[in-house]
Amino acid sequence: MNVMIVYAHPSEDSFTRHVRDSFLRGLEDAGHTWELSDLYQMNFITDMSEAEYLREAYYRMDLEVPEDVRREQEKLNRCDAVAFIYPVFWTEAPAKLVGWFDRVWTYGFAYGENRTMRPLAKGLVLCVAGNAREKLVESGLLASMRRVMLDDRLSDRVREKDLIVLDRTSREYAEERAARWDCHLQTAYRAGYTL
Repeated sequence: MNVMIVYAHPSEDSFTRHVRDSFLRGLEDAGHTWELSDLYQMNFITDMSEAEYLREAYYRMDLEVPEDVRREQEKLNRCDAVAFIYPVFWTEAPAKLVGWFDRVWTYGFAYGENRTMRPLAKGLVLCVAGNAREKLVESGLLASMRRVMLDDRLSDRVREKDLIVLDRTSREYAEERAARWDCHLQTAYRAGYTL
């Protein structure tokens, strides 16, 4: 299986980077191939231009899709599965990843009539949360995260999808963070291996 990984974290000195690397090792050990879009390293432009907005707002297929967006769409269409790896910022993906969806999920590609996006067999959201899972569940935030990422963004574009939250990673949970480090990395590895 060929997997596209969309990775969004501003620092290489992060736990999320270790999660990414463990996930990639799992993919490789399972014999999968992969393509990585590291949005911060690529300096991916996240703001829509006026032309992009007009294309989307008025379903204008005659307006061009920017080259950087087209390259991301081509990566997706070469893959069988997609994985998103990122830290949770205020119950949401980083703005860099939200902007990726804003620009890459274009009319005629990811939605609308005559979509050209190939349906993907699998989709995985692997996110690193500072908060405890229990807090996210009790507050309803985990359900919101699932609705946004799985039901809206991945929707019918992906046949089989899942969201994995690696929790208690903030420095507020220093002891638990250290104790869970290896377990979380093993979860990321298994997610890649079994994708």
